[in-house]
Amino acid sequence: MIADSVRAIWCRELDREDVAVDDDFFALGGQSLIMTKIQGAYIEELGVEVPMDQMFRNPTVASISAYIESNR
Repeated sequence: MIADSVRAIWCRELDREDVAVDDDFFALGGQSLIMTKIQGAYIEELGVEVPMDQMFRNPTVASISAYIESNR
């Protein structure tokens, strides 16, 4: 499931274990450098490119996962 993979990436890159699917990336301490690392992980691990603007528009695991699934 995409959401599980996205959540695992976020947990690793944010150095947190408690990321919920509806937590806001920025409220968790996310910033542009971490976002760039996550963007690279999406390419490497999920085989999908997610434009930076979509990452800003979809700041939760649930919303970015839905975006990724709709563009596969």
